[in-house]
Amino acid sequence: MNLFGGKKRETEEVQSGQFELEQDGHIATLDYMLDDKALTLLETTVPEALRGTGIAKALAMTALDWARERGLKVDVICPFVSAYIHEHPEYADLVLK
Repeated sequence: MNLFGGKKRETEEVQSGQFELEQDGHIATLDYMLDDKALTLLETTVPEALRGTGIAKALAMTALDWARERGLKVDVICPFVSAYIHEHPEYADLVLK
């Protein structure tokens, strides 16, 4: 499994994008929007061939760890990420109240 994000960008310049994980030639994504205070997690998309492999959990963890490392809060719109945080309360402090 490889994590990649395309072009190198500065955090201040990123308005929207996606976290991507590749496995066996398939790419799973977690779309986001970013401002200076919060990372908004919009939608997780996993190809049929990767469903049930844990790749969506890896995307959620990657995005949440990325936000924590940068001191950002998260606004969770994606139902999968919301459920992941519910199962992993160590990330609950990141969620915008």
